[in-house]
Amino acid sequence: MKLILLLSVLLLGACASDKTGVRTQYNNTSTITSYAKTLIGTPYKYGGNSPENGFDCSGFVVHVFRQSLGVKLPRTTRKIRYSGKAVQKKHLRSGDLVFFNTLRRKFSHVGIYLGNNRFIHAPSGDGSVRIDNMQASYWQRIYNGARRITVQR
Repeated sequence: MKLILLLSVLLLGACASDKTGVRTQYNNTSTITSYAKTLIGTPYKYGGNSPENGFDCSGFVVHVFRQSLGVKLPRTTRKIRYSGKAVQKKHLRSGDLVFFNTLRRKFSHVGIYLGNNRFIHAPSGDGSVRIDNMQASYWQRIYNGARRITVQR
């Protein structure tokens, strides 16, 4: 009986709950990041939400989460910022969403954290999905926060 209780505690320890009781699944992060990396080089397109037509930043994130996990996120960055739960920068995990102030307003850009201070996103600047380093002075200066998307399994 004690063994069963211990195993239950350990299994539940691999998950965290937000206030809605939805569990966070951390074992799906490699699915998210692996799929996102297959889209590197896809052209930027304002309002774009598919590999065929190109992506804007939120279209990229929405597409990756829908295709890799079947999770439906709101379409805009400003609405996505309310999804999941807030995460401190020092606690970022692969698959978390990272937000930036690129248009002189908070939460105007979003990407997916890959680990090791890197994130993947669809920036308008160079015109295609790419990986950038969050340690670069530009990204450090405009960083707004992060969210961990919770999924129910």
